[in-house]
Amino acid sequence: MTRSDMRTRLIALGATFAAIVVAFFLVVRPWYQRWGATDEEIARYTVGEVRPHDAAVTLHEYDPAWPARFEREAERIRGALGEAARTIEHVGSTSVPGLAAKPIIDIVVAVTDSADEAAYGPALEAVGYRLTIREPDWHEHRMFEDPATHVHVFTVGDAEVGRMVAFRDRLRRVDEDRERYAAAKRTLAARRWRHVQHYADAKSGVIEEILARA
Repeated sequence: MTRSDMRTRLIALGATFAAIVVAFFLVVRPWYQRWGATDEEIARYTVGEVRPHDAAVTLHEYDPAWPARFEREAERIRGALGEAARTIEHVGSTSVPGLAAKPIIDIVVAVTDSADEAAYGPALEAVGYRLTIREPDWHEHRMFEDPATHVHVFTVGDAEVGRMVAFRDRLRRVDEDRERYAAAKRTLAARRWRHVQHYADAKSGVIEEILARA
């Protein structure tokens, strides 16, 4: 067997494994429907109106322009926060060449204390971002957004920042894991979701499985 044949077989096996993981969540144990966040629970951490999605999730093929979009947004954030932005990283599927994604640029920003919204929130809002998520019970996460960008704010050193970056780097580096994740995403995206967060939660199994090897 040639190296190319072996790689093709590994990718095929990875896609099969991803399908099994997805089947577990879709058929055997659909926890994101039985025990996933209700409208009321989502409302507790949403700033503003909760708007259900009630549709499938549309994925776009990888766009080589996404890294440049990240760089423009990173400059926008640096201009707003200056040295208060201790870390600015491109994360999520748009940060992985070759991976299909929702066309939203996800950015993780680490600040001295993400619970101290007054130290960074007004500056981000002044350049056009809007606070939409406040999760004091989950890593003191805050999310600011505009129509094409999600800015996730954490405290510097928080473990979730490391997880996001490690997952990105693993998918960039290992073709088999990228293909495994892509297969899971496409299967899940085809379903109808009350909230996009339920779609995101349903990917947890395959994400954890990949992170265990990162």
